Amino acid sequence: MDDTIVAISTSLGVGAISIIRVSGKDAINIVNKVFTKNLLNQESHTIHYGHIIENKQMIDEVLVTIMKSPKTFTTEDTVEINCHGGIAVTNKVLEILLNNGCRLAEPGEFTKRAYLNGRIDLIEADGIMDMINAKSEKALKLAVNTMNGSLSKKIKDLRDLISDILVNISVNIDYPEYDDTPKITNDIILPKIKEVENNIKNLIDESQNGKIIKEGIDTVIIGKPNVGKSSLLNALLEENKAIVTDIPGTTRDIVEGIISIDGIHLNIIDTAGIRKTEDIVESIGVEKSFEYIDKADLVIYLLNNNEALDKEDKEILDKIKDKNYIIGINKMDLDNNLDINLLEKEKIVKLSIKENKGLSDLKNKIKVMYNTSSIDLGDFTYISNAENVSTLKNCLNKVNDIKLGIERFLPIDMIEIDIKSLWNLLGKITGDTYQDELIDKMFSKFCLGK
Repeated sequence: MDDTIVAISTSLGVGAISIIRVSGKDAINIVNKVFTKNLLNQESHTIHYGHIIENKQMIDEVLVTIMKSPKTFTTEDTVEINCHGGIAVTNKVLEILLNNGCRLAEPGEFTKRAYLNGRIDLIEADGIMDMINAKSEKALKLAVNTMNGSLSKKIKDLRDLISDILVNISVNIDYPEYDDTPKITNDIILPKIKEVENNIKNLIDESQNGKIIKEGIDTVIIGKPNVGKSSLLNALLEENKAIVTDIPGTTRDIVEGIISIDGIHLNIIDTAGIRKTEDIVESIGVEKSFEYIDKADLVIYLLNNNEALDKEDKEILDKIKDKNYIIGINKMDLDNNLDINLLEKEKIVKLSIKENKGLSDLKNKIKVMYNTSSIDLGDFTYISNAENVSTLKNCLNKVNDIKLGIERFLPIDMIEIDIKSLWNLLGKITGDTYQDELIDKMFSKFCLGK
């Protein structure tokens, strides 16, 4: 990190301004070479008007912001150049800076430097990415809570609790002659480990809320041909996005859309009607339908009120029995031939999509199923990163190893090995213990100027 990096921090295109960010020990010196005003002795966090020049020729009229170490995002000297927002002029200014000693930043390198320089931890870095990608107010608030360190504090408090256990064990092992030090036994460790276990379980349980807020609920509409799947999608989206006809097999590929319920996105997918078919293209669509069932968070299975359950219906019901699902019984305006006693009644929503009836009942069923209205916007701190959730589950496995060792009356120094492993696992989430490959992978997901 001895070099000075540069990147365009705004979307490249035609606009009012573009911002080029420079960070590193030579940031001010390099910009000073190509700016008409002397920046070397200026105070930190000041803005200066002037021109970017090359070979004494004016390239652009700009505003230059100077921010000196350590009170910057990366904790390094940082300069931001506000150019006119044209593609050619922005690229030209970037080219001039590269020619004068800057290196083009890698994706996420500014945030990576902020992490490596100790300004933020990995959880807070993840919050920055979530803020950039937030698509709803709840997702934005989740990102803000992650960025401000609330979630990091929960993990660090857990590590502190484990650290206290390790310190006491070490004192007992290394200095047994100290009479004023409490004798640490497995019986004393067990309640503390159970406290750690409960906190980890709470974080994992609450992570589902984080995933829902951040990514939405992946919802797939399935059913046989002509049950109204495309009509339901159109009704929910309030637009004619999917083609609706009476011809079976009209929908051959997926059609997608997004709606919001209590600020939570429903990522809805309308699939091909599930039936046995000789049509090659339609059969591929049916295969995709089954693939989306496996991936979905929620399945809406549509049946027709005027048609009795057959073998195919029962096979589909068996396929989705372990998923979160809702049975939508459509065409309630027609004669009843469907025996609802063969279905789970608490899963049923009655619909007449043609007459626009039952849609609010369907939305309310989803609200109850996912408890969307009670997700607290005031002070929630949810883990939403899938890798972090996986690490927490590994932590639970390690806790079980510790408890098993205690039950088997293993020596305290052997228990200590597993406790240290647990402490290190939790450190992976905040980045206090990390692998270079993991760090590079994470920050590569950021855009160039961040």
